[in-house]
Amino acid sequence: MSRFSSNLSKLVLLSLVLVIYCLESATCNARHRRGRKQEPRQPSIQNSYIFNVLDYGAKGDGTTDDTKAFEATWIEACNDEGSTIMVPPDYGFLVGPIIFSGLHCEENIVFQISSTSKRKMPRTRPAALRFYGCSNVVVTGIIIQNSPKAHLKFDNCAAVQVSGITVSSPGDSPNTDGIHLQNSQNVVINSSDIACGDDCISIQTGSSAVFIHHVNCGPGHGFSIGGLGKDKTKACVSNITVQDSTLQNTTTGVRIKTWQGGSGSVQGIMFSNIQVSDVKTPIMIDQFYCDKRKCRNHTAAVAISGVSYQSIKGTYSYKPVHFACSDSVPCTGVSLSAIELNPSPEKKHFYGPYCWETYGELRTNTTPPIDCIQPDKRIPSYDSC
Repeated sequence: MSRFSSNLSKLVLLSLVLVIYCLESATCNARHRRGRKQEPRQPSIQNSYIFNVLDYGAKGDGTTDDTKAFEATWIEACNDEGSTIMVPPDYGFLVGPIIFSGLHCEENIVFQISSTSKRKMPRTRPAALRFYGCSNVVVTGIIIQNSPKAHLKFDNCAAVQVSGITVSSPGDSPNTDGIHLQNSQNVVINSSDIACGDDCISIQTGSSAVFIHHVNCGPGHGFSIGGLGKDKTKACVSNITVQDSTLQNTTTGVRIKTWQGGSGSVQGIMFSNIQVSDVKTPIMIDQFYCDKRKCRNHTAAVAISGVSYQSIKGTYSYKPVHFACSDSVPCTGVSLSAIELNPSPEKKHFYGPYCWETYGELRTNTTPPIDCIQPDKRIPSYDSC
């Protein structure tokens, strides 16, 4: 697999839907026109070749389909190590879903996007920006607004760094995850602001060694692992850390959600130093997750073990803690310390902590008292991941 490094600076074009596809057979060999040697406006690689999409037929008038022009620019740029693809400001590029394959491309390709068009693609709901099968990916300094669906996705990626990004969509916009991870390892997400209508960060099966810190979330559904195990599938997630982050006016804070009937495991999870403000349910494990009116009961479940909650403080608007674990595959190794959650002063109706088949320990006193955690006495059996 080729090494692919993408530095995205400035603002993401709102009508632009990009798929960075690093594993598919590439078509980067044709060379129509050499990029112009010049200094980029904000160069990240010295003396790089600049490939401006306008030089390859893009109109940027908001009505002309510029997809082929973007594809042609990529084909040229990927032949030169350290080249920069320039999407200039003050244009409205109408671009459909694109696959940018990096299999036969050179290293350190920079995709510089500098526009804020508010047009959106009709009758389609793709992710705004997706990386597939990529390694050594750096995404920094971008703003993504009003994505049709998820804003930023990573599938089958490794060694990913995301920092200094802003995601901005209304809290009632459906399925607009801020950052979505699946089958991706060694991921760092930090120093970012995410407002959306779904999970601020969604971590799905196959993800491991994920470190999230200094991320502000709200509105949205919080930081979520899952839903996992849908349609009796096997799901494996491990070694996830979320710390030094804030949530405001979200439906949940830190959450693990799995479907009944699945298999696999979630283990080695740490939520630490999380500040919540007017969050409906700050701490949640839900092994009965269902996104429709009724779901069929199943005995099998994705096992959840080794989950630590440390220093989670602030206010809640409905329930401080909700642990709903499987009868047959209960949650084990759940530990809580320095939990201080108080009712939001603006709300009037509250519920206390809830635990079902949840085993672990309270390492300190908590506010409110979470006396429904049972001492660990059972180890669940599950398929190894």
